Amino acid sequence: MTCFTGLSAFPITPASADGRVDTAALRALIAPLVRAGVDSIGLLGSTGTYAYLSRDERRRALDAALDEAAGRVPVIVGVGALRTDEAIALAQDARAAGAVAGLLAAVSYTPLTDEEVSEHFSAVATESGLPICIYDNPGTTHFRFAPSLVGRLAQVPGICALKSPAPDPDAVADHLDALRRAVPAEFRLGTSGNWNAAEALLAGSEAWYSVAAGLFPHTCLAILRAAQAGDATRTRALNARMQPLWDLFKEFTSLRVIYAAASHRGLCRADPPRPILPLPEPLRQRVADMVDRLDLS
Repeated sequence: MTCFTGLSAFPITPASADGRVDTAALRALIAPLVRAGVDSIGLLGSTGTYAYLSRDERRRALDAALDEAAGRVPVIVGVGALRTDEAIALAQDARAAGAVAGLLAAVSYTPLTDEEVSEHFSAVATESGLPICIYDNPGTTHFRFAPSLVGRLAQVPGICALKSPAPDPDAVADHLDALRRAVPAEFRLGTSGNWNAAEALLAGSEAWYSVAAGLFPHTCLAILRAAQAGDATRTRALNARMQPLWDLFKEFTSLRVIYAAASHRGLCRADPPRPILPLPEPLRQRVADMVDRLDLS
């Protein structure tokens, strides 16, 4: 499926303190992604704070994003939830609304086993009818998908792709090779994360699921297109230009930094959902200075 290739841009989800999505602000974030020509929009990812929103608010966000995209860019939406029945309902909502695919993480409180994750993902894909991308995000779920489990899930009808964090550059080729050997040829392998994504793209990753692209689509598209053209020198040079942003992500998390950057650019005036606190003013100024200095777009 073409929605699982290229650049997928992941915006934040502006919302009030009580969890009411600001659909006007969300549209203001979606519109420039559509104009930039990203390959897909990843709504309600981790930086999109899906875990902090009710089912109704997720649907409101999705309806607004789909309306703003107006069929010009496909929308993939996070459908992760603690309970299998809730994840199925969210995936059914997404399919009914018109999302092209769902992004499903192994959300848990009690640590999950491979068997539990396998049954959970199989149930969501089978009962919803929504194409599913496996969301391997051990930083938040504390569960990592081994190639063997990815290969097992790739046999389930409707599970079509993987979004996995890019390892360090010296390990990325072996990482992708192990995954590719475990899955069918039509199964799409994509990378998340930021600072290692360029090397993953050069090593053959078919998609970049990018938080940075949710605010700076043109810069991220330039990196992706250079990698797709096989121009390693240009890819690495463009990625090096982004290093100050990657450094802030590493220090303060991409979620906090992107909220500050979005506010600085005047696209929205939202804070992250509590208990996550926004960056204090001196650090917000660091983010603002970095965005202005690099002239990111």
